[in-house]
Amino acid sequence: MATHGKLAVLGSINADHILNLPAFPRPGETLQGDHYQVAFGGKGANQAVAAGRAGAQLSFIACVGDDAIGERIRQQLVQDKIDTAPVSVIAGEATGVALIFVNAEGENVIGIYPGANAALTPERVRAQQATIADADALLMQLETPLESVMAAAKIARAHGTQVIVNPAPACALPDSLLAMIDVITPNETEAEALTGVRVDSDEKAAEAAQILHHKGIGRVLITLGSRGVWFSEQGRGERIAGFRVKAVDTIAAGDTFNGALLVALLEQQPLPAAIRFAHAAAAIAVTRRGAQPSVPWREEIDRFLAAQE
Repeated sequence: MATHGKLAVLGSINADHILNLPAFPRPGETLQGDHYQVAFGGKGANQAVAAGRAGAQLSFIACVGDDAIGERIRQQLVQDKIDTAPVSVIAGEATGVALIFVNAEGENVIGIYPGANAALTPERVRAQQATIADADALLMQLETPLESVMAAAKIARAHGTQVIVNPAPACALPDSLLAMIDVITPNETEAEALTGVRVDSDEKAAEAAQILHHKGIGRVLITLGSRGVWFSEQGRGERIAGFRVKAVDTIAAGDTFNGALLVALLEQQPLPAAIRFAHAAAAIAVTRRGAQPSVPWREEIDRFLAAQE
């Protein structure tokens, strides 16, 4: 099913080196892993792939290095139904890298080298003004330079393009950026970094959402892991539960949620239904290993939802 609107995604591209271990190593400790893979990742690319596979019409603004893995990633993005014309190849730079340990519970710890992602400058963003202006929605994360996220948000605001930010990895953001955001999707840690409120209950989630509303954000979705999502619009909130599945690996679960959410929103699905659709996509993703290899296609999401009826 094609979406009603166009999506622009601005963000990072990484090659993920993933090692499954029984537990996370302590300082000075060496542990033997039982599974290793190199998979394509980066929050921007993961969210673009999730939206592309779920049926979005989308363009992806990003940077890769002039290396073999960068070329392979661009070819893969095309297969995932993504317009890669706005992906720049940066001479003399490596494609971004993430080193990921996954423990027996499916939790992960990650170290990142930004590489070419750092070259997504405000100038490069402004060169893609037409892509942003032409889109109905712009989805961004925080693995690219903050001033570039600000530049893209300004262009979007000037052209009536909705701004959606997944504020990950966690950091404080200037009020000037928050005021330009229409929808924000932090997890508990990110919500605390933005508001100072420790989100450990629905009441605290509502309190954090209220602070973000006061900063000018109309729709706040705080993802609560296995407890679902606290969704608040104009100060009225509720928790929408997720689906119970056996998680193998939670890498890219949040990214899958964000990409799928945008597809549902662009299809004019009501927000609770859009969240349920995104929950379904994320539930499928956590039952598989890796970032982009775990992201489901549209027919899988529809099938999963039909089985819940």
